[in-house]
Amino acid sequence: QVQLVESGGGLVQPGGSLRLSCATSGFSFNMAEMKWYRQIPGKERELVASITERGSWTDYIASLEGRLTISRDSAKNTVTLQMDSLKPEDKAVYYCHAVVLDESMRSTRYWGQGTQVTVSS
Repeated sequence: QVQLVESGGGLVQPGGSLRLSCATSGFSFNMAEMKWYRQIPGKERELVASITERGSWTDYIASLEGRLTISRDSAKNTVTLQMDSLKPEDKAVYYCHAVVLDESMRSTRYWGQGTQVTVSS
């Protein structure tokens, strides 16, 4: 059974930091490109960060670049998103997402349940 379980969300003051984690199981983590999405209230879900299967390449949404760091730990099958200098407009539900490749290079996608991030004084 595939599981992606996010944690680390919560309430933080503007300018603060949060570290989101996604614990995964049920698939080959080393064959998965991992991503973080967010959904701001009233808006569509958007991709904010990606990291390749071996962690050699990362990418970020332009509006957040410099404030996000995505990383992965293959020993623990986890992916993290460090968020710094948070702003009230960063309030959203943040979702972990896996794009898993099989031996035929076909991809299957999985989602976590999301974790709420609220930035407010």
